[in-house]
Amino acid sequence: MISHFMSRQFVIFLVTGGVAAAVNFGSRILYNQWVNFSVAVVLAYLTGMVTAFVLARYFVFTESNQSMQRSALWFVVVNIVAVMQTWVISMLLAYYLLPRMGLTQFIPEIAHAVGVVVPVFTSYLGHKRFSFKQA
Repeated sequence: MISHFMSRQFVIFLVTGGVAAAVNFGSRILYNQWVNFSVAVVLAYLTGMVTAFVLARYFVFTESNQSMQRSALWFVVVNIVAVMQTWVISMLLAYYLLPRMGLTQFIPEIAHAVGVVVPVFTSYLGHKRFSFKQA
């Protein structure tokens, strides 16, 4: 299992995910020129997600022969699971584990950082096995 994460493909996945995150962040600033912050965040998230899909399809999972529609559907499902993971992990750490460990500073930041990192690994496996699988 760990060998999946010791590959060139995983490194490219991390890079493309970073690019998609930058697109998400940057596009929110651009959208904010025309719409309010709340709407801009949603539009930026969608823009980042489309960017992540395109980059993953063409640079990470190049061997996939699954239809674009099927890949897109699974991509959304994997991302829904990832956002749920982020939320659950962040809440457990912030409200239960970190305070019980005696931490008193930066609890939300630490909890959210860990919550964001964990789905990187599960999302990679989900996209590899479902979103962009090979027949």
